[in-house]
Amino acid sequence: MPGPVWLQGPIDGVPALLQPVAHALIEANEDIQALVPSLSIEAVWSRPGGAASVGYHVRHAMGSLDRLFTYARDEALNETQLATLAAEKSMDRTTATPSELAADFSSAVGRALAQLRATSQADLLAPRVVGRAKATSNVIGILVHAGDHTYRHVGQAITTAKIVKGGA
Repeated sequence: MPGPVWLQGPIDGVPALLQPVAHALIEANEDIQALVPSLSIEAVWSRPGGAASVGYHVRHAMGSLDRLFTYARDEALNETQLATLAAEKSMDRTTATPSELAADFSSAVGRALAQLRATSQADLLAPRVVGRAKATSNVIGILVHAGDHTYRHVGQAITTAKIVKGGA
């Protein structure tokens, strides 16, 4: 294994200041691809002790990534994104198999990496608003948070999977 993504060098086409975001997203994707397809659908949606399921963390990470990158583009959320957000809150199972869920996550990361490559370093401090509350931030602040937030939920998914599998 070549080591952590952040020690493997720059990601082609991604501006220098956004490399840490790209590294976090790629590593998150690698972890999800290694974890989720190996789980049963029951394990993906199990809620040990009432905690959020692996499936919830993966779905929420994908949805949040999409929403945050939308704000970074200075766009409002569309109806599909709002419906996705509402569905995330229910923590219900989806019809997706573990492999499909992992593939969806990989696609979400791919879209995010494409946006990182298209982001000009000159725009990183451009002001942006986030959410219905119109909280203020800037492009780099949103993108860095998106990487951190995504990986936080991937870590929670990994921990939940270990609990569901009995610590194996």
